[in-house]
Amino acid sequence: MKLYKKLSAQFVLRVLSLFSALLLCTPAAYADVREDAESAVSRLHHSEVSQKFSDDMRSLDLVFEVANRYFANNSFETADKFYLLALQKSQIIESMLSELEIVPLTEIADVPPPPDPATPVMPTNVEISDEPGSDKIIGTKGVYTVVKADTIRLVAAKLGVTQQHLRSINALDAKASLKVGQKLAFNNRKIIPQQLKNGILINIPDRTLYYFQRGVLVTALPVALGSVIKNEKYIWQTPVGKFKITGKVKDPTWTVPSSIQTEMEEKGREIITSVPPGPENPLGKYAIKTSIPGILIHSTTKPSSIYSFSSHGCIRLSPDQMEGFYPQVKVNTRGEIVYKPVKLAVTDNGRVYLEVHNDIYKKSAGLVEEARHLVEKQKLSALVDWEKFKSVVQQKRGIAEDISL
Repeated sequence: MKLYKKLSAQFVLRVLSLFSALLLCTPAAYADVREDAESAVSRLHHSEVSQKFSDDMRSLDLVFEVANRYFANNSFETADKFYLLALQKSQIIESMLSELEIVPLTEIADVPPPPDPATPVMPTNVEISDEPGSDKIIGTKGVYTVVKADTIRLVAAKLGVTQQHLRSINALDAKASLKVGQKLAFNNRKIIPQQLKNGILINIPDRTLYYFQRGVLVTALPVALGSVIKNEKYIWQTPVGKFKITGKVKDPTWTVPSSIQTEMEEKGREIITSVPPGPENPLGKYAIKTSIPGILIHSTTKPSSIYSFSSHGCIRLSPDQMEGFYPQVKVNTRGEIVYKPVKLAVTDNGRVYLEVHNDIYKKSAGLVEEARHLVEKQKLSALVDWEKFKSVVQQKRGIAEDISL
């Protein structure tokens, strides 16, 4: 009860502040928020909030009713102010719910139950051999069966591993070709870089996109990212930072950036300013816009480029995996691009796993120091086999490996 009174007082102060600000706004500052407000109020009425915060809900209903009356009388400017106030009140109530650790309906409406935690999307022709036993580690050791048109490069892209990894673990010659039905062993275990409540996380060194809903990793997808090129003319490296999804486009037209047009000119190629939807469009069938200028999450016409650093900064997904990912992501979904070449995790049975990637963009102060710091920070030194530690850091295979004693 004391917590409720505290939250209610905070609610009143926030609403008064918002209402004062609204009265000072100009008509041009308002968008049509009627549908958003109606949807927000309806969601709250179908959640636990009507019982938890009945007084606040009555206040919200009153504001919404006033807005409807002004709207019915064609006083649209004033109606917009009250619709916006209702929307803001709804958001405050939802924030109060989160303070009480109640999941707002906005986070679960129209979202199907997520699959088992930490289950990456895998080709259907994969046999899984074992799991490390931790929700901090995804991927598996397994066997892939070669299908028609497969190449080493394409299989590596599908599995989210390097070509070198496939050749090494299967003792394949550099010029070896694959045969339909051939079995290829692989290991694509990865440590989740960090946990999100909701949203998209992309870790540049491990070339993987992680998508979370309600604190659960829904899917993990290998991606292609920006090449290492960075000079006075071009910076093709994918930038780090937080973003949100600002739009989604099916069958997009690619407007060629001026920097890429300059590159075309320097290479003696025909300068193209735009590419219409179709099989020649490098964006593929789907494009998801982010708030980072010039950075899209999109499909590709070059599926074998996945799990490489070969784009001009954008995030590419394979066409098959983009088909499933595109409908899940909504506008305003939050995300972050991070740079973590070294990751550490402890399994449920106390095994220590270390994953080290090449410092592809040369951003790390030192991989050995970074790895040692993670071990010491989690007070795991006594559990680590330091010879294994040294081997993992030196070889930089990009696989979560057991370094336990």
